[in-house]
Amino acid sequence: MSDPQQPKEEPVEETFISHLVELRDRIMRAGAAVIVVFVSLVYWAPNIFKLLARPLMQNLPRAGKMIVTDVTGSFFVPMKVTMLVTFVIVLPIVLYQIWAFVAPGLYQHEKKLVGPLVFSSYTLFLCGMAFAYFVVFPTIFRVMAHYNAPLGAEMTTDIDNYLSFVLTMFLCFGMTFEVPIVVVLLARMGVVSLAKLKQIRPYVIVGAFVISAVVTPPDVFSQLILAIPLIILYEVGLIAARLVVPKDALKSDSNEVTVK
Repeated sequence: MSDPQQPKEEPVEETFISHLVELRDRIMRAGAAVIVVFVSLVYWAPNIFKLLARPLMQNLPRAGKMIVTDVTGSFFVPMKVTMLVTFVIVLPIVLYQIWAFVAPGLYQHEKKLVGPLVFSSYTLFLCGMAFAYFVVFPTIFRVMAHYNAPLGAEMTTDIDNYLSFVLTMFLCFGMTFEVPIVVVLLARMGVVSLAKLKQIRPYVIVGAFVISAVVTPPDVFSQLILAIPLIILYEVGLIAARLVVPKDALKSDSNEVTVK
């Protein structure tokens, strides 16, 4: 006969172990998705790299070309590009596995908020990468070719250096397009009031031009193609925050502004 006074520790241990097992399964599924997509794409790795290099190749002079300075660069650089494409494709699956593991521990209102935010973040990051590929890269390479012409210098680049530049630009513009999400989170969590976010608009504009001056080449047009979207996205974030933030919070913010 079991002792009724015996502490029930086994269910807690079983729950902890079951969580570990579930976490392992989620990681294995995400890893399997990465491997399957990468293996499916690896045959076309050279073509994928050519697609990535198209904005540069279209703006090089007739004698311009890309070079390889590393012995293994012609093999590993296309593999890196293919892995990047794989990560972009598989990211929704990875995010879903994370969501499926975390969701049971969230409240209902948190589930309603996290889902749209994750989807919006992924979509906006892809939009930032697309903007960099279709708008920023051709503009920058055209401007750089224009600067090289008077010098009589041939415009060539190592494929590894080109990949580093592309990854940096993708990351910068991907993060730039996340500005609306950041604004919404700051306002929704009450870290900064919506009224305060509107008041600091002039500082955001100055900061946008400072960031663009650091990231982009030193010509006005290249700086504008980053600064202007950053400012627009901040305004979009303010509009989205106004829709997401509770009306009571908006009223309190307006009362504070009136009192001041």
